[in-house]
Amino acid sequence: MEKSENQWQDIESILDNYSLKVQYCEKFGTIDKIYTDKGVFALKNIQPHSGMDFIRNVQMLYQRGYNRIVPIYITMDGRYGVLYNGRLHYLMPWLANAESGERNEKHKQMFRELARMHTLSVKDVSVKKEERESHYDKTIEQWTKQKEFLEEFVEKCERNWYMSPFQLMYCSYFVDISQALSYSVKKLNEWYEKSKDDTKLRTVVTHGKLSTQHFLFDDRGYGYFINFENAKVAPPHYDLLPFLVRSSKTYPVQSNDCIDWLYTYFKFFSFKEEEMLLFVSYLAHPGYMIRIVEDYHRNPSKQSELKFVQQLQRNYWLLKNIEYIVMRIEEIEQQKKAAQQQPQSS
Repeated sequence: MEKSENQWQDIESILDNYSLKVQYCEKFGTIDKIYTDKGVFALKNIQPHSGMDFIRNVQMLYQRGYNRIVPIYITMDGRYGVLYNGRLHYLMPWLANAESGERNEKHKQMFRELARMHTLSVKDVSVKKEERESHYDKTIEQWTKQKEFLEEFVEKCERNWYMSPFQLMYCSYFVDISQALSYSVKKLNEWYEKSKDDTKLRTVVTHGKLSTQHFLFDDRGYGYFINFENAKVAPPHYDLLPFLVRSSKTYPVQSNDCIDWLYTYFKFFSFKEEEMLLFVSYLAHPGYMIRIVEDYHRNPSKQSELKFVQQLQRNYWLLKNIEYIVMRIEEIEQQKKAAQQQPQSS
C-alpha cells in the first residue's frame, strides 16, 4: 500500500531519530515495512501509557538472558521509542518468517520457547493469606450465582408449553454446562485447600497475546516472539488459557495436538500441583456458555433467534473441545501420580 505524502514525511521524521534514510514503505496490517539505506526494518506504534510497561518487560527478558525476541533498536540518543503524534513508535529488524515446516512442529517450538521465556523470568512474589482467601471467596460467590441462574433458567424454559429453539437447545445442553461448572468449583476448592497457607505466588513475564502469528522464524530456522505490547508480569497460565480457548473454537474435535503442545511446555516449565489445579479450574469454567445464556435471558430480541442458536451451538462445541483437553490433562496427571507412588525396584 502506497503511503501519502504526509505519512511518508511522518515516517521520515521518526526514522531521523535512528539516522536512517527512508527509500520505500509498505503497510502490513499494523506494521510498516521500511526500506532504508541501511537495510529493511519494521516500524510499529502503541499507546504511550502502555509503552513503559512494554519496554520494561522486554528489557527484563533481555537482562535475564532471553534473546528470542525480535530486538528493539534504540535511537541515536539511547531511547527505545519515539513519541510522535501522540503514539510511541519503535523500530525492529524485518523478519521474513522463513519457516516452512509442519504446523505441529511450529507450535511445539513456540511452546518450548514460551517455557524458556517463563523459566528465565520466573519470580516469587509475596501474597497475603487474606488476599488469597478474598480471591477464592469472590470467585466461589460468582460461580455459585451462575449455578443458581442456570438452574432457574432451565426451570423457566421447562415450564413453557412451547420452548423457543434457543430454550430447547439450552435444555439439551444444561447437564454438560452444569457438570463443567461443578468441575471448576471442585478444582478451585482443591486449589484453595492446597494453597491457602502459601505466602508466595509464582509469576513470569507473559507474552500476553500468544499466537503463531506472533512467533516468526529467521533464515536459520530460529523462532522469535514479536508483539509484546500486552506483556505483563502474571502467573504463567495467563499465556496458556487464552491460546487453548482460541485453538478450541472449532467444530467438535479431539485435539490431541493441543495436549501435545501443552505438555511440550510442561516438559520445560512444569506446573506445581496447586498451579495445575487452578489452571484446569479456569480452563474448564464454561463462562462463554453462561454469558450467551445470560444475554438471551436479559434481552431475547437483541438479535435474531437464529443468531442466538448459532452462538449457543458454537459455544457448546467449544465446551466439548475444552472438556476433552481437561479430561486428558486429568488422565495424564493421574498417571504421573500413580507412577511416582509405585515402589522403586531394587
